[in-house]
Amino acid sequence: MIEAGFELETLTDEDVVRRVLAGEIEMFEILMRRYNRRIYRTVRAIVLDNGEAEDVMQDAYVRAYANLGQFAGLAKFSTWLTRIAVNEALARVRMRNRLVYVQPGEDAGGIGMNIYTSKTPDPEQNALAKELASVVEEAVDSLPEAYRSVFMLRQIEDMSTAETAECLDISEEVVKVRLFRARALLREELYSRIGSTSSDAFAFDGPRCDRIVATVLDRIRRM
Repeated sequence: MIEAGFELETLTDEDVVRRVLAGEIEMFEILMRRYNRRIYRTVRAIVLDNGEAEDVMQDAYVRAYANLGQFAGLAKFSTWLTRIAVNEALARVRMRNRLVYVQPGEDAGGIGMNIYTSKTPDPEQNALAKELASVVEEAVDSLPEAYRSVFMLRQIEDMSTAETAECLDISEEVVKVRLFRARALLREELYSRIGSTSSDAFAFDGPRCDRIVATVLDRIRRM
């Protein structure tokens, strides 16, 4: 694996893509490590299973690598990659015949609700944060898939409305409607119990991150 360094960290996604296409396959690890958490959160929001989410992540990364030459730079690499992951996850769900369809229709007026806030807790707060993160994960998991994926990208990953719409292949208006409804469904339960919680929810790092990176690189080398 590539050792982290300041020079590598300062490379843009486009720089890394060019080097991978030029034959430096190991550089693909940089892209995976940059977006592992986002891809995991996005995929898990669709498939609702940790193990299956990791399987989908691997397939998405391999597909992205195989089609890297088609990345034209017209959108952000992160958006392009997330779109591939979303399509892989949706395909997996369709095979299980449990894709949820939501009909948009009501006005998407905004409601002020910041579910996730970042803070550095002391040991006592850290224990509480883990408990609250679990509550939030369960609450988000209970949302219909169409709301859940929009909420994950917009609220947790802080992607723009336009980026979310592109990733999910829906209109920006539908993104606004679904985010509005997702917040409405979560507001009463979360406000009454916790108000706000930590961004530790849906974490993906450490050994899990390393395992995905190692497996995908191995698959790429054998392609």
